[in-house]
Amino acid sequence: MPNPTRAFAPRAPRASGIREILDLVLTSPVEIDRLEIGEPGFAAPAHVAAAAAVAARGDVRYTQSSGTLALRTALVDSLALRYGAEIDPGCVVVSQGGSQGIAAVFEALVLPGDEVLLPDPAWPNYEAMTRIRGAEPVRYPLRPEAGFVPDPEEVLALIGPKTRIVVLNSPGNPTGAVLPRAVVRRIVEGAAERGVMVVSDEVYDEIIFEGEPSGAHEFGDNVVSVFSFSKTYAMTGWRVGYLVMPAWLATIVGHVQEALISCVSSVNQAAALAALTGPQDAVATMRAAYRDRRDLALSLLSEADIRPRRPSGAFYLMVPLAPGVSSRDAALELVGRGVSFAPGSAFGSVASDQLRMSLASSPETIRRGLGRFLDWYTESQGGLLVQRHSLH
Repeated sequence: MPNPTRAFAPRAPRASGIREILDLVLTSPVEIDRLEIGEPGFAAPAHVAAAAAVAARGDVRYTQSSGTLALRTALVDSLALRYGAEIDPGCVVVSQGGSQGIAAVFEALVLPGDEVLLPDPAWPNYEAMTRIRGAEPVRYPLRPEAGFVPDPEEVLALIGPKTRIVVLNSPGNPTGAVLPRAVVRRIVEGAAERGVMVVSDEVYDEIIFEGEPSGAHEFGDNVVSVFSFSKTYAMTGWRVGYLVMPAWLATIVGHVQEALISCVSSVNQAAALAALTGPQDAVATMRAAYRDRRDLALSLLSEADIRPRRPSGAFYLMVPLAPGVSSRDAALELVGRGVSFAPGSAFGSVASDQLRMSLASSPETIRRGLGRFLDWYTESQGGLLVQRHSLH
């Protein structure tokens, strides 16, 4: 009997290196200091939950596939305050989190056999979305010595006849790098000259410590900017994001949304509207907390003469191991030492000898977890002894 899965195997996404660590953490018989997960260590503001409760007791029905007009209008007002941009609500699509929004854009634009330019290192879901569409990921490097900032000319040189999308991410996951606006502008304008769309993932745009949001949508009409309530308002489980794009593409993506999800929950859209229009002090409080945790982690690592690249945004820190050490082997062993990191190899090849640390954990967890890491680092010579053991 033929195997019906064989025809779909080439489009199957690869197993997640982050999930491998997470599964070990969740089944560990001992308590783990969790530094692997990108989950805000805060609850959503109280008025968000209150607005959802009111909406749930009301008339809960379908909304427009692109999102309620009330929410899209409020998003336009918010974008005007943050970027000074005048955007029509018809250019905004509300999605089920930023990730589903990006997937909808890929569904609209990417065909089997196409190519998508992705950063390396980068959030693994970009590659998964590319492969699910039957397309080929092409990586451009974010080198640690360059502060994890791409060389625009190197990126543009990779654009070929099959290229459909260039993905940018600022502030970046896993690097925390904030791309200079001049870099973003050059890539957007160069891609436009070559007839290629740019998907600019800006879901951490309100968690910036130094630098500016990329504002990619200001530099051309070949841009889809992706935002989310998940990180800004600690609303990961509410699953509400939004996209800004040219009107012609917004119409198509709205139709894709109808086919994929019908619409985002009206209750969750009401919660997002409350988050957007209510008090914003929680955003500043969380941003300040993440900055303090970044500085704490950098200080603790510096005392051990480990000097990572200083992240300017998001809530991640890339921690270097000894050159050439397998970050997967290191991450697996560290779980046994009571602390968890995401291996850099989960995000590509450039940072395969680094670990991604989440700064969303509490200061106490960061202190204790880094203490365990530093003990291991000293004993293993930065992971070299783990590497040698794995080779034997």
